Amino acid sequence: MPLTKEKKQDVITQYGAKSSNTGSIEGQIALLTERMNQIASHLQTNKKDFSTHRGLMQLVGKRKRLLNYLQKQDLTGYRQLIEKLGIRK
Repeated sequence: MPLTKEKKQDVITQYGAKSSNTGSIEGQIALLTERMNQIASHLQTNKKDFSTHRGLMQLVGKRKRLLNYLQKQDLTGYRQLIEKLGIRK
């Protein structure tokens, strides 16, 4: 089930700077994390859905690249975001 428009707005306002700033790195990482959590719960019930598993791995790689970029640009913001999202890295 994809993220609804309202859920996306909530995530962007919570982690990004403003609700209209959908391109912020923090907002993008938070949206990817929400989407990955939904896909992970889907894969727990559908263990043989290999195409969705591949898509999840692509999202993990994309989030990793964005986190590396954020770490290089703003180390304190990176640490705060990881703590908020509960990502271990």
